[in-house]
Amino acid sequence: MTNKLIYLDNNATTQVDEKVLNSMMPFFKSEYANPSSMYDFAKTSSKAIADARVKVKEFFNAESEREILFTSCGSESANTAIKGVLETNKDKRHIITSKVEHPCVLNVYKKLEKQGYKVDYIGVNYNGELDLEQLSEAITDDTALVSIMYANNETGVINPISKIAEIIKSKNPQTKFFVDAVQVAGKIPIDVQTCGVDLMGISGHKFHAPKGVGALYVNSKTIISPLIIGGHQERGKRAGTENVPYIVGLGTACEEAQSFLKYEASEVKRLRDKLESGILKNIFNARLNTGLANRVPNTSNIGFEYIEGELILLHLSDLGICASSGSACTSGSLEPSHVLRAMNVPFTAIHGSIRFSLSRFNTESEIDYVIDVLPGVIEKIRNLSPYQDELEALRTQKAAAGCSCM
Repeated sequence: MTNKLIYLDNNATTQVDEKVLNSMMPFFKSEYANPSSMYDFAKTSSKAIADARVKVKEFFNAESEREILFTSCGSESANTAIKGVLETNKDKRHIITSKVEHPCVLNVYKKLEKQGYKVDYIGVNYNGELDLEQLSEAITDDTALVSIMYANNETGVINPISKIAEIIKSKNPQTKFFVDAVQVAGKIPIDVQTCGVDLMGISGHKFHAPKGVGALYVNSKTIISPLIIGGHQERGKRAGTENVPYIVGLGTACEEAQSFLKYEASEVKRLRDKLESGILKNIFNARLNTGLANRVPNTSNIGFEYIEGELILLHLSDLGICASSGSACTSGSLEPSHVLRAMNVPFTAIHGSIRFSLSRFNTESEIDYVIDVLPGVIEKIRNLSPYQDELEALRTQKAAAGCSCM
């Protein structure tokens, strides 16, 4: 065990930025009024929400702040978008998503399928890239909704959202398009007008706001029914007393994220690439599961053959390194990743695949440390593997082919 902490699981959650925390503090203490109240004391809270809504609108590049709904998280944003669209289009019973969506979308679709909806699950290739031809062929006059994530939470692979929107609207202009943008927020620029989407959801804790707050963009031409019914908050689209400090924090996080986009694209990507190249160079038969696919700059999914990912994570934890074997929402499952299965990652590597996800708070020395200790971890686990014969045969095969083997 060690007191060192190197956090490389930022797709699961991120630390709260100090500026975000400082912006929230007054609304826990002195400015604690309910923003819906009529007295003067409530005006500061009410204005703070309005200011945050403008910041989130600018983050999305939406036309109006009236297109922004505050939610509790990405899962609520997704549920509100999907169920809200279908509730207002009850005559249409066909919906489309992909095989590699986050559980907050996939599990909603599976439930809808049991309720009589016809669902098409679009596949991906071996790099995790969406089959656009299959998507186009699936759209019909009865298609109410298409839900495709902007970037995959396990692999970081970016989907061509603008192209997908063009395909949808050319096949059926009435079909609504919802995008789960949780894993791109704060990593690459978001522009809902250029993308051509109807709805888009984000979650604050994925880009240095606190857990418990998110937002849903709903363009002015899209009508949805509320998921949570009660008071008049969020223009009747999401009832419940507004979580003022967290909404303020989300607004600040959006503002901060915009200023760090160039850093994400350059320095965070450089550290990610350094980590990848160091691992692939120093560990026998490690594989980058996404190949050359376009990814967000912070995410790497690497497979290590003939060993269990859970063992890797436990050994890394003892060394103070936090990583993941997939979605945080499925980390308790022993089933191999549905994303990697859809990509046809070889069975020899699928259980031994690890996700490293960086943030702007990671440093060069942290990456150097991981590159230094990980080969020993993998070798130690492989020495205990029941697949020694297979590993030796693989080394012999690669040596014969002229490959340098560790």
